[in-house]
Amino acid sequence: MNCVIEQKFNVSYFYKIFFTKNLFDINNKIFLNIIKKKKERKKIIVIIDNGILKYNEFIIEKIINYCNYYNEFIFLKMNPIVLEGGENIKNNFEINNYIYKIINENDICRHSYVVAIGGGALLDSVGYSSSTSHRGVRLIRVPTTVLSQNDSGVGVKNGINYFLKKNFIGTFSPPYAVINDSDFLYSLTDRDWISGVSEAIKVSLIKDFNFFYFIKNNVKNLLNRNIEIMEKLIYRCAQLHIEHISGLDPFEFGSSRPLDFGHWAAHKLEMLTKGNLSHGEAVAIGISLDVTYSYLSGFINKIYWLEIINVFLDLKFSIFVEEMISDDNINEFLILGIKEFQEHLGGNLTIMMLKNIGEGVNVNFIDNNLLFESIKLLKKFNN
Repeated sequence: MNCVIEQKFNVSYFYKIFFTKNLFDINNKIFLNIIKKKKERKKIIVIIDNGILKYNEFIIEKIINYCNYYNEFIFLKMNPIVLEGGENIKNNFEINNYIYKIINENDICRHSYVVAIGGGALLDSVGYSSSTSHRGVRLIRVPTTVLSQNDSGVGVKNGINYFLKKNFIGTFSPPYAVINDSDFLYSLTDRDWISGVSEAIKVSLIKDFNFFYFIKNNVKNLLNRNIEIMEKLIYRCAQLHIEHISGLDPFEFGSSRPLDFGHWAAHKLEMLTKGNLSHGEAVAIGISLDVTYSYLSGFINKIYWLEIINVFLDLKFSIFVEEMISDDNINEFLILGIKEFQEHLGGNLTIMMLKNIGEGVNVNFIDNNLLFESIKLLKKFNN
């Protein structure tokens, strides 16, 4: 007997992204109201990026005091756990095993909360462990860097690296809530402050002409660490990311991934430079490469191409590293990044290039000779 049963259902996802200051001041009830459910006391564990402690030494004490003050609703199961952030956390599965152990030993269930406070790498790693514990423990993300507040921390992806491939292991699992506290940005080094701007440039180039010129016109303000301008940048960038995720292909079943414009090279460059490039810095190079390829392919005109390149240079980004070239040719491992990008997404090779500022165009083939010309052109800007 040949037969089939067909099942089809829709799942509605909903979460809020809050923007605030001084999150763990007892007068700030955003965190409380996210967790507060009638008279029920909710269990939580908190995991913090150690980079925060260098400039915010009282953060653990503030979290404990906050939870104790509202202990009628919040049950902090143990003192906040501190883990080393940065890309290395995504390269060490023992960290994930440790998080599983903590979740298990503290009886954290699907109605409890894991609170991750840190940069994008820590959020990714903790998010992966949370989403695969009990098939999904509620995760509250508190991004603390520009890049995580405007991009990686507000989306639906979690992942860790494996086989020297970026985010080879991961899940699509929306957070329960995201809280962007701009006070954390004061603790960033100048390098990390600017690094995250590359993701804002990325989304402006494929989504919003006016946003790109907002960034261009505020280069000096950004370099001078104007917090109000950075808050506006983060809010608009996060908004554009969320609008894209909710309106198109949130779990990436298709072959096109516009939000990864410039990322096929960026992911490989992070590995090639052994972490010496941050994700944001690698994205700046990846975007510059794809914009230059777009220019040489005739998609975008010279005026716009130069404007984009000069915004990166004015923001003090490097747009070329020696690892891009090997034996006077393209580094073969960089070319491998195209193959890995296709494998990671599935389907036909589909890479976003730029047709206009604010408008992308998909291509299904990369000419290696033209790519090499693009790399050589970028190298001239660094000389």
